Amino acid sequence: MDTSSDRLRIALIVGSVRATRLADCLLTWLELRLATVDWLTVDVIDLADVELPAQDLAPGGGTSISDRLRAADGFLVLTPEYNHSFPGSLKNAIDWHRDEWARKPVAFVSYGAGSGGIRAVEQLRLVFAELHATTVRNAVHLSQPWERLTEDGRFDGDPAAVAALEATLDDLRWWASALRPARAGELVAP
Repeated sequence: MDTSSDRLRIALIVGSVRATRLADCLLTWLELRLATVDWLTVDVIDLADVELPAQDLAPGGGTSISDRLRAADGFLVLTPEYNHSFPGSLKNAIDWHRDEWARKPVAFVSYGAGSGGIRAVEQLRLVFAELHATTVRNAVHLSQPWERLTEDGRFDGDPAAVAALEATLDDLRWWASALRPARAGELVAP
């Protein structure tokens, strides 16, 4: 894809809002890897910088990130696994929006102790299905990524992590490319 209008707009959502978090190192790694991908434009939405009330949910009412989510052709969610699940901040952000997710692909980069966040992703797949989003098959699961930090605190993704990211991005690209014209009305929804 040659022009910026042909690029797919991918919202990279950072799910952790903790003051001290590994997400920052992983986000830097992702941004460096994604900067070399010529078919996408990345919009980082860091939930630590987004104010969403935890009560009086009014989906569809509009938030400070509604337009950015609506403009996305797909999503890449960076999530930790907390207590065998995903963070409440991420669930709150998902619940504040409804139509913004519909008929768009969602891919995952997860991290945690032994499982690498796979349980968080499996639960997110159920949530996004209810919102008419399509989760892609491949995902990146980083088990104990804190053990792969360099002396200056950067995450050093091994070849397996890089290969998983490439496979995940291939899936995300396929689905985003297929669903964008459908959402634009070029295909009739059932």
